[in-house]
Amino acid sequence: MTTVFNGQAGAQAQAPAPASLAQLADFAAQAYGPQEALVDGEVRWTFSRLRDEVHAAARAALAQGVGPGDRVAVWAPNTRYWIAAVLGAVSVGAVLVPLNTRYKAAEAADLIRRSGARLLFTERGFLGIDYVEMLRDSGEDLGKLTGTVVLRGEAAEGTLSWADYLEAGEGVPDSERAARAAAVRPGDLADILFTSGTTGRSKGVMTTHDQTLRVFREWSRVVTLRSGDRYLLVNPFFHVFGYKAGVVACLLRGVTMIPEQVFDLERILPLLAKERVSVLMATPTVFHSLLDHPRRGEYDLSGLRLAGAGGSGVDTRMIERLREEMGIADVFNAYGLTESTGVASICPPDADAESVATTAGPALPGTEIRVAGPDGVPLPPGERGEVLVRGYNVMRGYLDDPEATGRTIDADGWLHTGDIGVLDERGYLSITDRLKDMYIVGGFNAYPAEVEHVLRGHEQIADVAVVGAPDDRLGEVGVAFYTPAPGTDPDPAELTSWARERLANFKVPRRFHAVPALPRNAGGKILKGELRRAARDGRTP
Repeated sequence: MTTVFNGQAGAQAQAPAPASLAQLADFAAQAYGPQEALVDGEVRWTFSRLRDEVHAAARAALAQGVGPGDRVAVWAPNTRYWIAAVLGAVSVGAVLVPLNTRYKAAEAADLIRRSGARLLFTERGFLGIDYVEMLRDSGEDLGKLTGTVVLRGEAAEGTLSWADYLEAGEGVPDSERAARAAAVRPGDLADILFTSGTTGRSKGVMTTHDQTLRVFREWSRVVTLRSGDRYLLVNPFFHVFGYKAGVVACLLRGVTMIPEQVFDLERILPLLAKERVSVLMATPTVFHSLLDHPRRGEYDLSGLRLAGAGGSGVDTRMIERLREEMGIADVFNAYGLTESTGVASICPPDADAESVATTAGPALPGTEIRVAGPDGVPLPPGERGEVLVRGYNVMRGYLDDPEATGRTIDADGWLHTGDIGVLDERGYLSITDRLKDMYIVGGFNAYPAEVEHVLRGHEQIADVAVVGAPDDRLGEVGVAFYTPAPGTDPDPAELTSWARERLANFKVPRRFHAVPALPRNAGGKILKGELRRAARDGRTP
């Protein structure tokens, strides 16, 4: 039995901890019922109202024939509709497949097809994009997809509006919904989050209900998330940190969710003040923009008490400024990857600024971190090696790819992250490099092999290598070094435009450099270290 305080004038409620995500909305309603659960524009829900909305969405999923283990994709921004639709479907045994809102049709269709999604939740007007028409116009094979629900706005031909979706569920007895929710087991597959790898082909990371709940119970406890907090959800829900460290953690702890669809500081600044936001998790880019905004002093941001700053670009001065200039006493950093259910280590909020800026802290409680040499033997503190992770946070495997799973998780259960790090005497982890070539653009992971594969499809490119380079605004951006096809002289502007038609914007290189040949070692391997130095210095290798 877990005791939960609901924050109502000393009143106390007791609710059994949820064993699966199917029980999460009911748990939150029982524990925190009358408290404010969500603020989405002018709409405000209590935890009790959120439970009712999730139940309605669950009955609607049943009306569409969603069965246990069926995959349900969602391609939409952060809204209350996303939350209700997803929690409703997952609560009757569906498996969530989130899609990046910046994907192009081919990218989204590939994941819909490979996951075997039967139902898609999407939108028709986010940032001027009609996702339904984009998919239709692409002519892409959508595999087993049989239904599409438009969360906001008018439905297109052959799709359901959100209102019609819910109406169809009104004929489903609530007893049927409750029985299906009760049948969901802790070890059942809960979601498949796709992440690209150095091979250029995305992999579906499979995690279960109990993994997600245990990881984010521990995460929210360590970072001090608590009932009564008000959390601005800027991180996109299609990412593990938007959905799990956002929605799931908020329901576990009784925290008010304030979803935001895009990062727009001119809108966010007054919202932080108006809603007395106390929790903000974002990339260093967001925090630098907030600290340096010329009108920041015009807004009362004294409600902010907890900030989570992950990713590249975290520096000691930024942590100090958040604490000193903005009065945010609790600032933490963390490290994780999709394969570790998003969390591997956490530097606690009360650590000194140097530790928060330069380390990701110790392992998530109940899990292990090892830094090992090429032979897998643990290295002593202070020595660099590959970061290995073991524990309940390690994924169940890659979808339909046992070979890749076997290469990533060894026989002893260690997840080989592909990142290079150092453990200090305290057991605090610092990430110093990447075995994989991934770089992070404004908080989004970009994988050179995937981008290179697309660029090689251009008729004027003979060969290409992509690396990440530092950028003041986005943290890192892609830089492409290419050898032109014989007799051609590609226009960089045309290459950029061509790439934008085929890749999400964050994946498109910001600079293109023509070179006579790509630098290679004696074995023919491209010397990406040399290219990174050239990209960093703004020169041609």
